[in-house]
Amino acid sequence: MDARAIIAQIRDGGVPSRDALRWFARGLADGTVTDAQAGAFAMSVLLKGLGEDGRVALTMGMRDSGQVLRWDMPGPVLDKHSTGGIGDCISLLLAPALAACGAYVPMISGRGLGHTGGTLDKLESIPGFRTGLSEDQLRRQLSDIRCAIVSASAEIAPADRRLYAIRDVSGTVESIDLITASILSKKLAAGLEALVLDVKCGSGAFMKTLDQAEALARALVTTAQGAGCMTSALITDMSQPLATAAGNALEVIETMETLTGTSVNTALWDLTVALGGEALALGGLAADAADGAGRIGQALQSGAAAEWFGRMVAAQGGPADFVDRWADRLPAAPVVVEVPSPEAGHVVAIDGQVLGLAVVALGGGRQREGERINPSVGLSDLAGLGDEIGRGDPLAMVHAANADAAAAAIAMVQGAYRLAEQAGTEPALVLKRIA
Repeated sequence: MDARAIIAQIRDGGVPSRDALRWFARGLADGTVTDAQAGAFAMSVLLKGLGEDGRVALTMGMRDSGQVLRWDMPGPVLDKHSTGGIGDCISLLLAPALAACGAYVPMISGRGLGHTGGTLDKLESIPGFRTGLSEDQLRRQLSDIRCAIVSASAEIAPADRRLYAIRDVSGTVESIDLITASILSKKLAAGLEALVLDVKCGSGAFMKTLDQAEALARALVTTAQGAGCMTSALITDMSQPLATAAGNALEVIETMETLTGTSVNTALWDLTVALGGEALALGGLAADAADGAGRIGQALQSGAAAEWFGRMVAAQGGPADFVDRWADRLPAAPVVVEVPSPEAGHVVAIDGQVLGLAVVALGGGRQREGERINPSVGLSDLAGLGDEIGRGDPLAMVHAANADAAAAAIAMVQGAYRLAEQAGTEPALVLKRIA
């Protein structure tokens, strides 16, 4: 095999053989492929594409470039992946709800990326919570607790780790083929039997339009199914934050309020039920998605999901009494101020990306890789589409480390909201299903 020939074939509009793409993926992992060749490969794929067969081959090659987990559990091994948004803390609700319904959930999650929050960062706002488990620890926990939310080890899809870094500096992040291979190589390496995808669409998502989101959803579903994993996708609205909070500890608070029933966020509840219903149906634990949705709803309503969440937190080093004492256990920012609306009207548009960047600027996300984050900062009580706001009324609350950071965040939040005299039409939560 020759990396140059593979790159030239894609550049000229051809698709390399399955063996060639698998070889290239191994070369990314073991260093046979140089950085220059990896960058040229990524640009060629961005410009010319791989087609469905090529995308499946690259994904499987990247999956097989490292360790692939195998399970022998008495129930199906299921997972969910979200393409990222603002206030998206669904994983924290869904993993324990699936466990309560008899599924096994080895959820390999990520950290914040750009303006979007990361599941691992949210969980690490819980004192003592460990996301880096060894394989033996993961296996024991999955057997005992049925769910774990962890970071990927260095042995999982090393080809993706290499190519991801190259894409970030070579202007090739937007390639649907490469996005698909990146997401699925890690998920499939977790040994899943079925996967449900939450593909976000709107101002707070990476895919801003429905056409873009649908193209990605179809690529993900066909590729995962081509690799042998039962998969469906829901395209969901991200024209406004999913939760009314954005920021690590603040989103955990909203998660716990919903899990324990003290203050249920309807959007979080409804999307958890919809995604969970899909997953249970794919895994054979429900007759169909509607039956599965009912089972997930019952797990939330009964408190079973909260109990499984508490077991997961304790197993991963967090407080054993977290479900009962979460309000006392989470960090709080020293400065909390209102964001006054500069005008009156109905909220007709929200720039979710700006809200996410405001959280990053507060210290709740990373400006550079490896940077430490402040788990206590962020935004809460965010106004939603259709809300009627008076001049000077709060659009949100800013939680900041100091007054200067709060002032800068206030200006960003004010700029993210557009008000008008007449209310607009609020979009549906689930826009489309792809299977």
